Amino acid sequence: MIETARLILRMPTPADHAALFAMWGDPVVTADLGGPKDEAACLAVLDRHAGYAPLGFGVVERRDDGQVIGHVGLKPGAPDTPIESLLEIGWMIGRDWWGAGYAPEAAAGWLDWAWANRPDRAVYAITGRRNVASQRVMDRLGMRHVPEMDFLHPKYPDDPALADSVTYRIERP
Repeated sequence: MIETARLILRMPTPADHAALFAMWGDPVVTADLGGPKDEAACLAVLDRHAGYAPLGFGVVERRDDGQVIGHVGLKPGAPDTPIESLLEIGWMIGRDWWGAGYAPEAAAGWLDWAWANRPDRAVYAITGRRNVASQRVMDRLGMRHVPEMDFLHPKYPDDPALADSVTYRIERP
């Protein structure tokens, strides 16, 4: 568990499923991630995230009211991308909490954890070129765009606009 000024970052429990499934089922929240997921797909995401446990990927809970507002953490970069097997950070915050600084706060908590507990020289993040909001979070974290690592994400072969992806990196301080 990691605590920041306003957040608790922890592994998910079954009590978190409703909040996570609502977020993953929101077409606005998932617009740059292939669209909404049904319950079976949400359970598959939780299964995949459980495999990242040694690195740390979990829910974002507000300290003041215990509300689960998203998920964030570290994972191995996806196969068939320029960051395959490199340490990647990713996040998703529910729409009701956009613009409040929760994504950069949670991601910064995980980055601090990574620098204290991992040997990696850098952490990477990817997002769709059209996802300017996520790129702003990367900028706020001190990450820098690495244009030579931009790519077409193989997960979206039928949607060139969705596939067009950018890569960011932050070096160990």
